[in-house]
Amino acid sequence: MDYVEILDWLRESRPTRLAALWQRADQTRRQQVGREVHLRGLIEVSSHCIRRCWYCGLRADRRDLPRYRLSESEIMACVQQAVDRGYGTVVLQSGEDPGLTADWIARLIGRIKSETPLAVTLSLGERTEEELFQWREAGADRYFLRFETSNPTLFGRLHPPRNQESDGVQNCSDSLEHPRLKLLTLLRQMGYEVGSGVLIGLPGQTYEDLAEDILWFARLDLDMIGVGPYLAHPATPLAERKTCLNLPPEYQVPASMEMTHKVIALARLVCPRANIPATTALGVQGGLQGWRLGLQRGANVLMPNLTPPAYRRLYEIYPNKEQPIADQRETLERFLAELGRLPGRSRGDSPNYLLRQSKRDSSQKITCSLSETIPHG
Repeated sequence: MDYVEILDWLRESRPTRLAALWQRADQTRRQQVGREVHLRGLIEVSSHCIRRCWYCGLRADRRDLPRYRLSESEIMACVQQAVDRGYGTVVLQSGEDPGLTADWIARLIGRIKSETPLAVTLSLGERTEEELFQWREAGADRYFLRFETSNPTLFGRLHPPRNQESDGVQNCSDSLEHPRLKLLTLLRQMGYEVGSGVLIGLPGQTYEDLAEDILWFARLDLDMIGVGPYLAHPATPLAERKTCLNLPPEYQVPASMEMTHKVIALARLVCPRANIPATTALGVQGGLQGWRLGLQRGANVLMPNLTPPAYRRLYEIYPNKEQPIADQRETLERFLAELGRLPGRSRGDSPNYLLRQSKRDSSQKITCSLSETIPHG
């Protein structure tokens, strides 16, 4: 699938044509990753963040939001819930919080890995190479870091420097670098199962930008792809329109449920063996129907939230962040059964990652074998 075809699908509005896309994506999902829907227990470990991203309700400039960090014992209680409910993975997510030190996270990973059979996914933002390597060595299996948009200029405008004091048009920059694309390549080299994705309908995002984003999914050979609609938080510069990002409607990508489903379907086609969730944001926007259609149009993962309710409401990346369905496994199983799907019974490693590891192991064996047969001296 090339750029022109992707762009055509993003602009397509005819229901009969889109039905063909949904069918093609669902068939690819069945062939490549099967009927199972993997359940990941999401734990939002900290709402502290030093970043000032224009779209996020956790941005550092918000003085009205009570902040929290879960203790180790609170996190392990959530981890035990994941074990009890038969989930295969826990996802530790937070704002970009230096208070979550490298050593503390490494100890936590080690404890989860030694006390449970769960895979550990980290989603802790942009961290240093040393920290990421330490966490991989401690046993972390996966790392998820959205690049949000592959357009470096738009990315720079949405992500002002940490030490910048003011909001508004004067913050617009023309950065030619995209730190997250580089970081995702580094994570791959460290041996992580690597996930990324974009926000759909960000102010200033064109159809051409989004088509390029989808091509980047394939270029990065992603193992996990998480995409969701941009949901405006009223306490952010984007919602307050203190930006230089306004586009005419015919160029601006809409933050609609249908557009999110298009990107899920196209992600499935360009990365057929990746794990793709029907995200919480999609459920917030479209309710149970958002999840249902997401799973019927290419997705194969759900992420029930295990964060204690008293903290969950404070992790306010966007408003009204509630799941469209109870997170008890029995309820989820009934929901999946109605779709003819099965809950995952394993860690749910990405088939793409497993295939790449198999190829690497085979290559190493061949190299080893050749070294043993070639005479020296």
